[in-house]
Amino acid sequence: MSILRPRREDPPVLEEWYRRHLAPDVHDISSSGVHPYTFAEIRDLCRIPAEDLDKIVMDDSVSQGGAGIRQAIADRYAGGDAERVLVTHGSSEAIALTLSTLLRPGDRVVVQEGIYHSLGHYPVATGCEVTGLPAAAVRDGEIDPEALEALITPRTAAVIVNFPHNPTGITLSPRGLDALTERTAATGAVLVWDAATAEIAHRWEVLPDPGAAGAHTVSYGTFSKTFGLPGLRVGWAVAPKELLTATFPLRDRTTLFLSPLVELIAERAMRSADVLIGMRAAEARDNLAHLNDWVAEHEDVVRWTPPEGGVCALPVFRELERAEAGPQAVEAFCRELLARHRTLLVPGTAFGAPHGARLGFGGPAACFRAGLAELSAFLRTHKAAR
Repeated sequence: MSILRPRREDPPVLEEWYRRHLAPDVHDISSSGVHPYTFAEIRDLCRIPAEDLDKIVMDDSVSQGGAGIRQAIADRYAGGDAERVLVTHGSSEAIALTLSTLLRPGDRVVVQEGIYHSLGHYPVATGCEVTGLPAAAVRDGEIDPEALEALITPRTAAVIVNFPHNPTGITLSPRGLDALTERTAATGAVLVWDAATAEIAHRWEVLPDPGAAGAHTVSYGTFSKTFGLPGLRVGWAVAPKELLTATFPLRDRTTLFLSPLVELIAERAMRSADVLIGMRAAEARDNLAHLNDWVAEHEDVVRWTPPEGGVCALPVFRELERAEAGPQAVEAFCRELLARHRTLLVPGTAFGAPHGARLGFGGPAACFRAGLAELSAFLRTHKAAR
């Protein structure tokens, strides 16, 4: 008998889908982020001369993150208070460290439906009492007041939300954010706010990060989505100092810290955030205008709620909806699209949506339009077959 007995656990649908299907030769219109910058572009846009890179000493950093990158993040998102910033290997590590430390078995936790898998995983794994915030409760920039009062009670330990929502692009208005923060503060619940794509807005202005002033708020950010730097693998949490300090033992036994080389690039990118995000946001707006026209032309086979922020949407395919098809059908639909047209979507099963798929519009215009054209051809084939 082998002594190798790994614990078996199904991987998240989203990550397994990309592991199996993402390839260089496909039209990728599935992403929830903008298309990546090259390092040459970053050096130019962020003004990183070669001599600055040459001066880096390849030594250890520190558990909370180097002083330079923490201060750059704090100046933009935490009211200048670097002590409330933790710099991590992507926002996924920030989520893992803070939620593993914050939550306790039996805690009542409200989790937004269809949320990014990591945000929903840790309350369940910890043994919390999890209550869903229904997608239908978020309308016209606000969470229904009755739902807000019924869900967020004095027993609630934490409320975990993601706005703009990945994958639907639905978000809150400033008034809606005020109502949410007032309710969590009144009940003593911790607001856990995932702001991965918060700085690209379409309907209302960009929302302020509630972590900047919230004593009972944990907010997450990342360079992977609106900054166009997914390969940098840097994220952060803004949270009360005592919570961040409590994460150190876990981090000291796992990843320890980031590379000083990565931290320098991240610091300069953060100081140039308006330039990096602004360029990609403008491209995304142009793509969204084209996508609006595309959906109007295909309304007999597709329906959607137009995204209010971010760079992705969740179109629903009417044939799957009419047939009340199970989750396997949309995965087969997406696999067939990929096989026949080399075009990649993420099936809605990754987000609890069995009749739709995530469609991203943050890529280069030519690639995005080519992918939509292939999707059109595929949908016409399906319609003719019916």
